[in-house]
Amino acid sequence: MCNDYRLTVDVASIVEDFADLKIKIRFGEGTPNIPARDDIKITEVAPIIRTIDGVRNEGDLVQRRWSWLGQNKRPVYNFRSEGREFSSGRCLIVADGFYEFTDPKEPKKKRKDKWLFTKLDEPIFCIAGIWRDTPEVGEAFTMLTMAPGPDIESYHDRQIVILERDAWADWLDPSVSAKSLIKPLQAAALRVEQVG
Repeated sequence: MCNDYRLTVDVASIVEDFADLKIKIRFGEGTPNIPARDDIKITEVAPIIRTIDGVRNEGDLVQRRWSWLGQNKRPVYNFRSEGREFSSGRCLIVADGFYEFTDPKEPKKKRKDKWLFTKLDEPIFCIAGIWRDTPEVGEAFTMLTMAPGPDIESYHDRQIVILERDAWADWLDPSVSAKSLIKPLQAAALRVEQVG
């Protein structure tokens, strides 16, 4: 499952992309410095856009830890979406790429093959997420997962929920059914390349 993703665009570009969709980004904690990062890993801090209660077409951009601790004290970085409605705590996780890992094609290679997935013709995309305030780590987020779509099924038996651009505002609106928004992308929506 996704345990590594990428975000190399700046805050201004993120705000502009959301403005194109008529979604206003607020900075309740001030405008963060978001450095370009090829690898964002579990437990690291990264930007999310959270619902602003009772306000449609607006979101609050904050930086939070990726993963909270589960009952077994392991990080909860992916969370199954099946059968759940997520009527509170929704967030959008901004990315421009994510990675999956497969057994190496070369028998002598010690590390797994690393594959980068990007959205075709879109500079950024949003992963459906939820956030919680936990006693162990404070506020943290996790990525929702589902059965794999056609672009991912040959690399992994699960995938993160990547929302179409026209669903971003709906995901931030808890009155819209989460189940209606969680679906695989159409075939050839993602570009994949081996990067390691």
